[in-house]
Amino acid sequence: MASLNFIGGEKGGVGKSVTARVLAQYFIDKGQPFTGFDTDRSHNSFTRFYADYASPVIVDSYEGLDMLVGAFEDMGEGEAQPSVIVDLAAQTAAPLSRWIKDSDLLTLLASMGVTVNFWHLVDAGRDSVDLLDKLVTTYGAGPNYIVVKNQGRGSDFSLLAESAALKNALSLGGKLISLPALHEASMVKIDRQNMSFWAALNTRGGPDALGMLERQRVKTWLANTYSVLNGLAL
Repeated sequence: MASLNFIGGEKGGVGKSVTARVLAQYFIDKGQPFTGFDTDRSHNSFTRFYADYASPVIVDSYEGLDMLVGAFEDMGEGEAQPSVIVDLAAQTAAPLSRWIKDSDLLTLLASMGVTVNFWHLVDAGRDSVDLLDKLVTTYGAGPNYIVVKNQGRGSDFSLLAESAALKNALSLGGKLISLPALHEASMVKIDRQNMSFWAALNTRGGPDALGMLERQRVKTWLANTYSVLNGLAL
C-alpha cells in the first residue's frame, strides 16, 4: 500500500527522528520500497543515519514540498507501491498545512490510493496534547492519525489519556501506540556512529561498537517495535 508518512509532533525532543529512522529500518527489513525526506536543517538526523534513502527538503517553498509526492507520480499497476517518510522538524506545521490546503493534497492522494498518515509523537507534557488537538482540528477526517507515546520521553501519559484531543483522533479512526524505549547508552553509541540500526548491529570494530548484550538489547527493541508497527498494517 502506498503511503505518505508525516512524522511530527511539532515540538522538539519528542523522538520524531528516531521514529522516522525505525520506520525506515522497518520498511527496509520488509523489502518495502520507500523514499525519505529530512526537513530539519539544524540536525539532519534522518539523512545522517539513512543517507542512501533520505534527502533534505526545504519546507519554506512549495517547490521543495512538491518533492515529497514525486514518488507517487509514476506509480504503475502491478508494481510495488512506494511509501514516503517525512521527518518533520519542529514548527513546520504552518507551512505544511498551507501547502496541503492550497494543493488539495489529501483529495488528490485519496484518488490515487495513497494513504496519508500523520504520526504525532507525544511526551508526557500538556503541550503535546494541545498540539494533537490542533493537528486534528486542522485536517479533520481523511488522513490517518497515529498517536505515538514515546516511552523514551516519559512514562506518565495520563494527560493524553484523559484528553478530548485523543478522543477526537480515535473517533476519526486514529490509532494509539507506544514506542518502546531503547537503553540510553546503546542509543548514544548508535548516534555517535551515524549508522542505521542494521549497520550498528553488524559493526564490531571501533570505540562505539555495540557489545554482545547491547546488540541483543537493540535486536529485542527492534523486534518489540516491529510488533507494534505490524499492528498498523503499513
